[in-house]
Amino acid sequence: MQSINLSDVLEQTKKAVQNAGEIIKRDRHRPMNIRHKGRIDLVTNTDLAVEQELKTSLKVILPEADFLAEETSAEVVPGALTWIIDPLDGTTNFAHGFPFVATSVALWQNGHVVLGIVNVPILKELFWAEKGRGAFLNNKPIRVSETDKLDQALVATGFPYKIQEHVDQILKELGQMLRHTQGIRRPGAAAIDLAYTACGRFDGFYEKALKPWDTAAGWLLIHEAGGKVTQYDPQQEYVLGAETILASNGLLHQPMSNLLCDKA
Repeated sequence: MQSINLSDVLEQTKKAVQNAGEIIKRDRHRPMNIRHKGRIDLVTNTDLAVEQELKTSLKVILPEADFLAEETSAEVVPGALTWIIDPLDGTTNFAHGFPFVATSVALWQNGHVVLGIVNVPILKELFWAEKGRGAFLNNKPIRVSETDKLDQALVATGFPYKIQEHVDQILKELGQMLRHTQGIRRPGAAAIDLAYTACGRFDGFYEKALKPWDTAAGWLLIHEAGGKVTQYDPQQEYVLGAETILASNGLLHQPMSNLLCDKA
């Protein structure tokens, strides 16, 4: 495999993702063709159009790269060089006119996420990171928060589509967090939750049953912004497709873990 100039690839990818975001902005005011992948798991014609647009443009940037994309991938394990794509994270939000929707694109190379972009087109926010070079929002550097007390922390979470399989544990975790934090938010798009944790709007984020395309870009954003990402048990490193994810500013990682793992 030939050497890749990541900085050049990043600049081209940012443009490709922003161009795809124009489809989201255009379609939000049009009638939607909505179908159900599950009881509450939706897909729209916009999801599919954005994914196809990204595949076409990203193939030009890196012809040798594979794709791992939400709407068309049968596998959930990336190859040596793979684009990991969530074309429209927050499809339910989109279908209801709620503006918290994002496109998440990450480049996986030899076991690591090396580029990550989260575009929130309706809110005009582009988050991006290159491994080892920091994280940015609209070209301004971002850092995780400095909150070090749980009772001063604003925490985000999300609920899996197969809610019936997880509801009892989710309600238990939610009760713990509500008792010990300043507040809980649930925007409905994990890519945004992770990006907001990276820029300090949230002090932490936790969720179950996320897929690689939900977390790959945001995972890198948080690392490059000075935060920490593991599974609920911080002794377990986070890997794409892990059953749980805990992301934080680092200072609150162990206290959040203690609540989630019943060690508080």
